[in-house]
Amino acid sequence: MRYPEIEPYDSGLLDVGDGHHVYWETCGNPDGKPVAVLHGGPGTGCSEGMRQFFDPARYRIVLMDQRGCGRSTPHAGDTLDALKANTASHLIGDLELLRENLDIERWQLFGGSWGCVLGLAYAERHPDRVTEIVMMGLATDRQLEIDQLTGGLAGMFPEAYARFRDGVPETERDGDLAAAYYRLLTNPDPAVHGPAAQAWSDWESAMLPGVPPSPKFEDPRFTLAFTRLVTHYFSQGCFLEDGGILRNAGKLAGIPTVLVQGILDLSSLAGTPWLLERAIPDAELILVGGAGHTTAVPNMENALITATNKFATRP
Repeated sequence: MRYPEIEPYDSGLLDVGDGHHVYWETCGNPDGKPVAVLHGGPGTGCSEGMRQFFDPARYRIVLMDQRGCGRSTPHAGDTLDALKANTASHLIGDLELLRENLDIERWQLFGGSWGCVLGLAYAERHPDRVTEIVMMGLATDRQLEIDQLTGGLAGMFPEAYARFRDGVPETERDGDLAAAYYRLLTNPDPAVHGPAAQAWSDWESAMLPGVPPSPKFEDPRFTLAFTRLVTHYFSQGCFLEDGGILRNAGKLAGIPTVLVQGILDLSSLAGTPWLLERAIPDAELILVGGAGHTTAVPNMENALITATNKFATRP
């Protein structure tokens, strides 16, 4: 069970350069163990529920809305300027700048899905700044994983995939669908980018059977920002070297890592959980029955909170 709802004791907008200001907040104990919470997407922004995976008496909980989404500015639902200077390296740099500004020497990393990709990439670049890692909805920077999400699951959801594929011009339906959708989503005409945003988000929902669509998708501004950012990253291989996270996982030696994966999570079809467990020297893989790509399952919540509780008193 998650910890009770809490409110931030501090928050702000950090000027990270390039015209971007990222929203951040801190909750829990100002003198507690620091943890950086990394949201998914790219482009979902942080939610209040993400604060509740940590004992607020023992953790200093830091959340940040990544460039272009949430409460950060500029917002990709408003302007294409939010996509400029917006790459994985920029986001990693933003985390480092935030850590320095909050006077944190080292922190734990917690995240899922795209947050897993970003967190592992950050940890490999700055292993001396990471105390522990807790990740869920496991993903890396492999093109194979992007291809699975944009076509490899077609046979599992044929009707939904047909609608998704038909959302782009006929001449582009056998090519890179992420790139094709990105071209539509960055078109300034709402009559073009609006239907494209809806079609992409419908496909995202179809890949999560049994999980109610997030109410955030009822907001056209959120949906446009999310789909623009996802396709921005997916069409560029996440702006990371294909397979680099697995190849560089040896840099995480000495960092206790807990990997939590729902057995029904379709990302498992790419073998990601097992590859990460074998590549990260100090990793423990926990498989959760009855759970897919979501935290809204009691067994998943319990596994994650067990991990953060275990690390709460670790120096």
